[in-house]
Amino acid sequence: MKCEELLKALNDYIDGDIDPAICEGFEEHLAGCNPCQIVIDNIRQTIRLYRDGQPYDLPAEFHQRLRSMLRQRWQEKFGGPGGERRVES
Repeated sequence: MKCEELLKALNDYIDGDIDPAICEGFEEHLAGCNPCQIVIDNIRQTIRLYRDGQPYDLPAEFHQRLRSMLRQRWQEKFGGPGGERRVES
């Protein structure tokens, strides 16, 4: 199994809704592919955080960068702080 094949069937694998034969291929691939192991681990952690329903505090630096980027994108799309929409032609 290649990384591309693994990624195509990833949702079914994570949910446990996958043919056992394909599951064996996943396990074999994951045993030797660190990048795919990281992807699977990140997805599992994200699902766990979501299901636990516990808020996760973002590091202050990340929070500030995210807020700044969102503000910039908002202004690019909608104009100044008053939200005047720009007409695109």
